[in-house]
Amino acid sequence: MRNTQHNELWRTVKFALFSCSAGIIELGSFALLNELLHLHYWFSYLTALILSIVWNFTLNRRYTFKASGSVPAAMLKVFAFYCVFTPASTVLGNWLVETLLWNAYLVTGLNMACNLVTEYLFDKHVVYRNTIDTNALAKREEARTEESGVR
Repeated sequence: MRNTQHNELWRTVKFALFSCSAGIIELGSFALLNELLHLHYWFSYLTALILSIVWNFTLNRRYTFKASGSVPAAMLKVFAFYCVFTPASTVLGNWLVETLLWNAYLVTGLNMACNLVTEYLFDKHVVYRNTIDTNALAKREEARTEESGVR
């Protein structure tokens, strides 16, 4: 039980760290599009979000959830998540920035925080539910653990 809790805590930490790296990509690309090209909030946000999704999906599938299931099936589930999250966050974000004149970076940060929590829960309980710790990396780690006698 204790080892399972440790593994889940470590999985959550890895997800957060990879999400932070995706956040850097999102904020960096958002800043370039917003500040240098002066594009509308919604276009800058949407482009930056897509770049971060691809990055985050790739790293978290392999290293956080260590899933061996079908990549297209997992991508389709993540796509379904973003079919709900993206319009909601884009419309709400655009309204907050363009109508209420909130700071675009504050709104983007709030969207990123909401995305972090909701995507982790969706990935763990929907996308990778039956394939967590099934890829070659997970099997090698399990074999090393068994060889060392640590459980």
